Amino acid sequence: MTLGSVLANQTPPGHSVGPYNYVPTEWICILFIVLYGISTILHLGQAFKFRLWWMLPTATLAGILEILGWSARLWSSKSPKLITPYEMQLVGTVVAPTPLVAANFIILGKIIGQVGPQFSRLTPKIYTIIFCSFDVICLIVQALGGATAARAVSQETSAAMGANIMLGGIVAQLFAIVVYVTLASEFFLRVKYDAPVRHVEQPHVFEKGQRAVSKSLRIMIYATAFCTLCIFIRSIYRTVELAGGWFGPVITTQRYFDWLDGGMVTLAIYTQNFFHPGIWLNKAGPTSESQVLSEEADEEEAAT
Repeated sequence: MTLGSVLANQTPPGHSVGPYNYVPTEWICILFIVLYGISTILHLGQAFKFRLWWMLPTATLAGILEILGWSARLWSSKSPKLITPYEMQLVGTVVAPTPLVAANFIILGKIIGQVGPQFSRLTPKIYTIIFCSFDVICLIVQALGGATAARAVSQETSAAMGANIMLGGIVAQLFAIVVYVTLASEFFLRVKYDAPVRHVEQPHVFEKGQRAVSKSLRIMIYATAFCTLCIFIRSIYRTVELAGGWFGPVITTQRYFDWLDGGMVTLAIYTQNFFHPGIWLNKAGPTSESQVLSEEADEEEAAT
């Protein structure tokens, strides 16, 4: 007996028949499949165009997993009592955003390398290694939890254990994002107030030891921050969802999932398409102080 069959057979009175306790809406599933499909194709093309191979196991992989998860939900919209698609979407949608988080970790490391490693507590390389390694661990834990829940023997034992494992993976990811945001915030504050952590020899440094932050680089920073916020909101939702149990009011309400999971991840993955590091980080190479001052003057003139 699997988790899905347990949920289907033990559905509380007043709930729809099936493991979801509702029937996934067909057109919504199709919409997200199309959106993730377009984004994944774009990411694949952009990775090859800019030779950013690390975008393949991160953003591109995230898109593929989301397509699989939402395809399974589309299957469920046709056959809501079937167990296999429920188990597929459970694992797919829980795990999918994790590679996207890894992309943000790598992007911040590259931003640090361009703006000034002396303002960061960790070097760009160490930053990427630590956070991406932790992200891989979270990915494995979430996948293990999803597989455990999908193969559960009973709701009271294995199913609960699988949910707890998934919950642990998502909470660990939330913790990593909080640490990531904290370190990033400190880095940008140190850049703003020219307060380096250590001395680093590097070219293109101004009199105070601070490298120029071009307009393109600022756009990349804002885009990465927005992408991280979307994933953070999604992770909070999944934490509340799983903490409430298999029959809780959150997990049994479709619109919460559509907006706070599907919607947030869609915004995050498209942000990385439109503000792709291959485009904006390339534009944000070493910049002279006069160029930055000229950009700031143009912005002030446009504002007035």
